[in-house]
Amino acid sequence: MRSRRNVAGLLAVTALAVGLLKGRVRRYVIEEASMTPTLAPNDFVMTTRLTRRPNRGDIVVGAHPTRSDMDIVKRVIGLPGETIDISGGQVHIDGSVLAEPWADGPTHPDGEWHLGPDDIFVLSDARSITAADSRTLGPIDGSKTLWKVAAVYWPLRHRRRF
Repeated sequence: MRSRRNVAGLLAVTALAVGLLKGRVRRYVIEEASMTPTLAPNDFVMTTRLTRRPNRGDIVVGAHPTRSDMDIVKRVIGLPGETIDISGGQVHIDGSVLAEPWADGPTHPDGEWHLGPDDIFVLSDARSITAADSRTLGPIDGSKTLWKVAAVYWPLRHRRRF
């Protein structure tokens, strides 16, 4: 049993190394609390390059739309072509309330966004801590390079896959 674990661990490390070398895997350190409790400050995450449209609920990393020196990590809420409406503390997608087990508290301020064919709408999980997401930055261009958070690998007590 132990030798199988060793082989599996070696294969995982090899796959990570190959991915890093081919530009398909990237590592990030979470620097702020906007995604708590899902991702905490000083969590080290492994991401994979998205080669398709993200799914609702995916956690993605992409270029900040107004600061070239910064990336943002957020959860995908709205998909291309949808209408996002925030009212009464809830997110509505095309008129239906979105169940958000990941959201920490109500969502404010109210607003409405119509997403274009390449747009995605992203929000922080800790809604009361920050509004530096699509509520203030607007939808982001999903056709640009995005990275999907695949796992937290450090610290070990936070280790998990998505």
